[in-house]
Amino acid sequence: MQQRSLAYTYTLLVISMMLWGGTWVAGRILAQSIHPMTAAFLRFTLASIGLAAMCWKVEGGMPRLAKKQILPVAFIGATGVFAYSYFFFTGLQTTSAGRAALIVACIPVCVAALSAVLYKEKFGPLRIAGALLSLIGVSVVIADGSPLALLSEGVSRGDFMILGCVASWTAYTLGGRSVMKSVPPLACVTWSSIFGTLMLLPAALAEGLAADMMRARMLDWGCIVYLGFLATSLAYLWYYQAIAVIGAARSSIFINTVPVFAVIMSFLLLGEPIHLSLAVGGLMVITGVYLTNRP
Repeated sequence: MQQRSLAYTYTLLVISMMLWGGTWVAGRILAQSIHPMTAAFLRFTLASIGLAAMCWKVEGGMPRLAKKQILPVAFIGATGVFAYSYFFFTGLQTTSAGRAALIVACIPVCVAALSAVLYKEKFGPLRIAGALLSLIGVSVVIADGSPLALLSEGVSRGDFMILGCVASWTAYTLGGRSVMKSVPPLACVTWSSIFGTLMLLPAALAEGLAADMMRARMLDWGCIVYLGFLATSLAYLWYYQAIAVIGAARSSIFINTVPVFAVIMSFLLLGEPIHLSLAVGGLMVITGVYLTNRP
């Protein structure tokens, strides 16, 4: 019975990683047809509904925030939902899904490095080597195999936007670290999603929310439902359940598979080529992330 339970847990974890990998494909499709803030608002409106329903099921209701918790939770909503969404959809207008996913894969390295600076966490030689390897891998991906070319040609706008995803999600993670000491993780994610959605509304209206909704294709609506319910609410629920069964350390290792799934899905569904530089750089990023975050 225990083996069956573990097998079930690992299966849900793998499916969750596949769903997260697919966000880059769905985001790439949406970014070609509707405005970034419209796509982000619709995604997180559905995500907030799904997460709120999860709160009611798991916690028996929506936990209230104390006055001193509102601003910190609003901050992680601004970074992890509003800012990240802007960079995500804007970057995917011109950057391929697989390439973007591999750039974003270096987030754990950035979090670990800043945690060492801000919270005095141990950052020994192996972790330093892993961080450097991961960052070199990102430069290989961005520069199509010629990192030195970045010095002369710079970073394209699309890649720069995806690097904005790295910065905003790093801020979200570090901000959430302190917030979750007093707010349960599920409630924290739900409230930050709600705050972020409210911040996205004015920007979405300014971009033409109503017009975007009118001209959205069935494929676009399918991507929005996928991003909002499946890849955000449902995948988070399964990941949350896996942590309860096998722990955070063992569960988090699976996150390294997300860019792999993203690259494979981008190749199969969007026809994006897998160049040697993408494969080599991606392997360097994932290996560096593992070395930086290994127990």
